[in-house]
Amino acid sequence: MRRLALFVFAILAAQPALGHHSTSAIFHDDKRITVSGTLTKVDWINPHIQILLDAGSGAQSEPWRIQGNPPQWWRNLGVGRADFAKGIGQKVTVVALPAQDGSHYGYLRKITFANGDVLEDARGEGVR
Repeated sequence: MRRLALFVFAILAAQPALGHHSTSAIFHDDKRITVSGTLTKVDWINPHIQILLDAGSGAQSEPWRIQGNPPQWWRNLGVGRADFAKGIGQKVTVVALPAQDGSHYGYLRKITFANGDVLEDARGEGVR
C-alpha cells in the first residue's frame, strides 16, 4: 500500500511538468520576423496570451496569430490585458519568432503601438 501511495504521489507531482513546452519545438528561436497590421483581438488566456492581427490591406490582408507569455508573466511586470487591448483597431508592429511550419503564426517578442508605446517579451528584457 505504501508503494502505491508513493507511486500516485509521484504521478501527481509530475503533472505540472507535463504541461511545459519549449518555444523551439514550434518556433525558430534564432530568427525574427516583423509583421505590421491592424490589431483585431486580444485573448488574455492561459497558458499563453494570443493577439490576432490583419497584416496588409484589402484583398492582400492576411490574418496572423501571435502567441505570448502567460497572463501572470505580464501581470508580474505590471502589464494587463487593457495595455494590449488599447491597440485594437489600430496599426501595430510586432516582432516575433516565426513558426517553423511557415504559417502566419509567431511568438511575441515586441509589439509597438500606433502611439509609440512598446511592450517587449524578449528574454532578459523588460517592458518599456
